[in-house]
Amino acid sequence: MAKSTAETVEEYIQELPEFRRETIEKIRELILNNLPDGYEETMNWGMISYEIPLETYPDTYNNQPLNYLGLAAQKKHNALYLMSVYQDEELQDWLEEQFEEANKPMDMGRSCLRFQNINDLPLDAIATIIAKHTPEDFIAAYEETRK
Repeated sequence: MAKSTAETVEEYIQELPEFRRETIEKIRELILNNLPDGYEETMNWGMISYEIPLETYPDTYNNQPLNYLGLAAQKKHNALYLMSVYQDEELQDWLEEQFEEANKPMDMGRSCLRFQNINDLPLDAIATIIAKHTPEDFIAAYEETRK
């Protein structure tokens, strides 16, 4: 799927092909069940975005809300964007270990974890990462990387 122009999360999910919709809905549920208070679920960047609103933290390098997580259905895979992993080498190493222990191949770029279906992911590890940073923690880590 190309970058979506959906204005709401519900609209985005409804426009997905059935084989992508079920997986995206399950990952979204995992996110919502583990996401710390203070993040906002929106549509941004053509995907479902979990971010710190500008009203809470306006001092971003691109004048956009500070993105914590992103969830998208791409043409050939699904993608979970884990910005906290991108900015924390120890957390990335831990995630790699979790994939190894679960005997699952890890397909990750800088922040983009690519997968076909929910069974491709060590869900407990993903839930741990989602729950790991409050908005205040994430802002502090972001500011540290901007120095």
